[in-house]
Amino acid sequence: MTALPARPAIGFLASHNGSAMRAIVAACRGGTVPAEPALLISNNRDSVALAWADEVGLAARHISAKIAGSDAAADVAIADALQAQPVDLVVLSGYMRKLGPATLAAFKGRILNVHPSLLPKFGGHGMYGARVHEAVLAAGDRETGATIHIVDGEYDQGPILAQARVPVAPGDTPDTLAARVQAKELELFPDTLRRIIAREIALPGA
Repeated sequence: MTALPARPAIGFLASHNGSAMRAIVAACRGGTVPAEPALLISNNRDSVALAWADEVGLAARHISAKIAGSDAAADVAIADALQAQPVDLVVLSGYMRKLGPATLAAFKGRILNVHPSLLPKFGGHGMYGARVHEAVLAAGDRETGATIHIVDGEYDQGPILAQARVPVAPGDTPDTLAARVQAKELELFPDTLRRIIAREIALPGA
């Protein structure tokens, strides 16, 4: 295992808007999180995340199976790009592809994701976005929330690092519930990173 530096470099993987990435970059540059945003990788050439990274001066690359030639080649390219920075922690911000073995091995225990439920409930393959909130409402649960967890080879199965609870309100729709859960995610993720760097939360890979 490798100890994190006092000011670790963070790499981001995003497919669309990269909302969590934006909140974390703002917290880093505002001094709340003592870390350095280092690189964004997106599998979507037209993602808003790539355009935003260019606007704010964050190094960014488009890496996908289509341009790399295969999923395996894209996986190796992603791992190589993150290691070349070098990156200490990897954050998934709405990344809609399953990570490959090269990236998982290179950053074992140091890849973090946010999921819009209180895992292990409403997680797993196919459970993302509105599907999660629809399932929460269909189950009649009185609360949901957000979970920060380590990414391993299975969907939403890695060790849980932090959770925040969100009440389900009478009359909630998937959209209204999603808005409140996302607001909580954008608070929870930067704070969890701060606690990791302060060694209040231990990572299995650092």
